Amino acid sequence: MSFNLATILRESAAAKPDKPMLRLGPLTLTYGQVDQLSGQVAAGLKEAGLRRGDSVALQLPNVPQFVLAYFGALKAGMTLVPLNPLLKAPEVSYHLSDSGARVLITFDAFAEEAVKGAASAGDVRVYVVPSPGGPEAPPDTTPFDALLAAGQGADPSDVEQMSSEDTAVVIYTSGTTGKPKGAELTHFQAYMAASVAAETFAYRDDDVAMAVLPLFHVFGLSSVMNCAVRAGATLVLVPRFDVGAVLDAMEQHRVTVFCGVPTMFVALMHADLTGRDVSALRICVSGGASIPGEVIKGFEAAYDATVLEGYGLSETCAVATFNRSAEERRVMSIGKPLWGCEVRVVDTDDNELPHGPDHVGEIVLRGHNLMKGYLGRPEATAEAIKGGWFHTGDLGYQDDDGFFYIVDRKKDLVIRGGFNVYPREIEEVLHAHPSVLEAAVIGRPDDRLGEEVIAYVSLKPGTSAEPDEVIGFCKERLAAYKYPREVVVIDELPKGPSGKVLKTELRAR
Repeated sequence: MSFNLATILRESAAAKPDKPMLRLGPLTLTYGQVDQLSGQVAAGLKEAGLRRGDSVALQLPNVPQFVLAYFGALKAGMTLVPLNPLLKAPEVSYHLSDSGARVLITFDAFAEEAVKGAASAGDVRVYVVPSPGGPEAPPDTTPFDALLAAGQGADPSDVEQMSSEDTAVVIYTSGTTGKPKGAELTHFQAYMAASVAAETFAYRDDDVAMAVLPLFHVFGLSSVMNCAVRAGATLVLVPRFDVGAVLDAMEQHRVTVFCGVPTMFVALMHADLTGRDVSALRICVSGGASIPGEVIKGFEAAYDATVLEGYGLSETCAVATFNRSAEERRVMSIGKPLWGCEVRVVDTDDNELPHGPDHVGEIVLRGHNLMKGYLGRPEATAEAIKGGWFHTGDLGYQDDDGFFYIVDRKKDLVIRGGFNVYPREIEEVLHAHPSVLEAAVIGRPDDRLGEEVIAYVSLKPGTSAEPDEVIGFCKERLAAYKYPREVVVIDELPKGPSGKVLKTELRAR
């Protein structure tokens, strides 16, 4: 079977070439224009000496050049390696060396570190995307426009025919337990993930989806960009999350679909909507971390739009389960398995557990969305995929109606005095406190109990709360072994590039 993921762009462009595909502020590119320009990138990469199967690293924020380079490299039969623009030189070097990338396309603001990293990684050519008023590109780099110029006049329908099992994208895991590993996602897996997710989200070709989640992250790449392109929808790019910029784009472009992580919903929930028209918004998708029930209620009341929670990982092309509609959902649940995906809850011996909250085990899954493996790491792949099932490291249970619930990450579980304490349960209580804006719970080593429960919170503007008062609030609502013995109030919780709270940084404190 021959198949190329770039087919999702080709087919949408063939159906409606004049339909707006990308919007960024006043700029609009149609499907036909993106198809043509990405074809030029494909030809430009070949002209630069790259061949089918070579890897191309993208280190860009949410700008049109990301989309052009992504589909251009796919059309040329190359493998995409999306990277966080904020990586420092040693990190850039590691990712380029590990993936074997021959080209790095970066942004002018990050080019200095990128060039240093590329130099120590070996023979890697660096292309730089400029920004208005941005810094001058370092020496020994090439402007991104040179790729477009080299491919001038290219036929956009010239798409390399790939095996469905060829690797389309390598997504690097966060590396919380060692060096990041590259999850290999094939052309067919990425296509199926986008197609099934788009159908499940009920994407329409008249939808306008916002891409504020970073496109270098699997959530933004698969569930936002690939889904929108597969459905023939319009994609509004927002380079970084800022409440004002998001609301401006929602109004200006009449955004109907918004995907985000819980911290984004928290910030938007507390935004001043006076004089704002966000009435076009119809559906919102939360993922990346568990979203508190109080946040769902508050956001839906403010925006009159449904928030549906899903679940997935880099290794599953961003999706595995989903709450399908407001009528058929369970708040706090990650929903039911997507079409073609199987999910189980197992004990430490991989035996499937009975249903119910008293039977918490590890979530394991398999299906069309499961990665080919970790790039160059057969042992790590075999450890993660045992008996054909991917072991997620997430703890949860299934109810009698088939809905799944995540109680926490294995690594986040706090064992206090022999009792299992799930931080998410405590975070739900903290979010119900009238002054708490954000909350994160971790375990701290304790000589007597093994671990002690510690909560970090940030407060809503104009409010105050003493740590003892917050502890008392929890004590009234949680069993004695669960409530936090210490509450630390900080200005803002540390977050990663996708907006997830970084508990590793809190533990380091």
